[in-house]
Amino acid sequence: MQNKPDFLKAPIFFEKNRVGRVYTGGALFADFFGDDSVDGFEPEEWVVSSVIALNRNQKSPKEGVSVVKDTNIYFDDLLKKYKTELLGDRDEFGVLTKVLDSAIRLPAQAHPDKAFSRKHFNSEYGKAESWIVLACRPDACIYFGFNKEYTKEEFKAAIKKSETDKDAMEKLLTRIAVKPGDVFFVPARMPHAIGKGCLILEIQEPSDFTIQPEYYCGDYRLSEQEMYIGLDEDTAIDVFDFSYLGEKAIELGRKTPKTVYNENGVEIKNLITYDDTPCFAVKSYTLSESEIILTEKPAVYVVTDGNGTIYLNNKEKNLKKGDYFFLPAAADEVKITSAENLTIIACLPPQK
Repeated sequence: MQNKPDFLKAPIFFEKNRVGRVYTGGALFADFFGDDSVDGFEPEEWVVSSVIALNRNQKSPKEGVSVVKDTNIYFDDLLKKYKTELLGDRDEFGVLTKVLDSAIRLPAQAHPDKAFSRKHFNSEYGKAESWIVLACRPDACIYFGFNKEYTKEEFKAAIKKSETDKDAMEKLLTRIAVKPGDVFFVPARMPHAIGKGCLILEIQEPSDFTIQPEYYCGDYRLSEQEMYIGLDEDTAIDVFDFSYLGEKAIELGRKTPKTVYNENGVEIKNLITYDDTPCFAVKSYTLSESEIILTEKPAVYVVTDGNGTIYLNNKEKNLKKGDYFFLPAAADEVKITSAENLTIIACLPPQK
């Protein structure tokens, strides 16, 4: 009988996984990941990903899929081979986590819900998502919901105008200034755009389905495929819910972290709950001269501030801002300690 890898019972770390996009960014990675990143066309780090990026010019057939550190093993292949050890009684993990840094405004966009994805993409996943703002450049912002009522015909006219006016679509959306610590839930079909200057931890359904009916992303002209991912314009823009506008959209999207535990130097907050969406949940753990046993598994963990140590049996490993790992369902007891402040965010799979 073939021996199973030892790492199936331990936190699994991964190689760097930068994904190409048509927008520029990435300079804020230098502080977060502690590397020499500058602005370019790899502004996203896909964290513990089993999803292939829908890129026009893929770097590889599996661009977007994470590789286990110090191996040549892709995470999607690992999930297929050792599903029970990694996921327990789940068939899929069902979450994609990213860290992204936008140097420019991204195109106005919306994502499909599950029903739309089933009908048009033969997928059980839409793309509900959430954003945790980690850091900002000056004047950082997002765009969330329409700023007033628009008809589908007015929307299509703005799309056409965006061929010559790069601000035409932005003028339809509500601009919101953001700061580190802000949390937003972005339901499927919500009109939105990430503005320039945002380093964001994004937790979402595991798909790359984006309808972005705008002719330019910065100076890059989007193709019809990149705008509508194979659909005709009329069908594609049905993804947008025109009732999401003004304060209604902002109230729906903005979330206030709620402290659920605060004792002995450990504070636990709910950022996104299953009451917000059944698609995923997000928690933060802040340690100050304290320790905690990780009980949420399977889960993705991302260190967003500080440093500490992770222990498994007789092994230990330093943790610092920018580190991330997957904790398998079959993992043995894992302890994390911090002499000073350490913040780690847990990204949890769909509600059963």
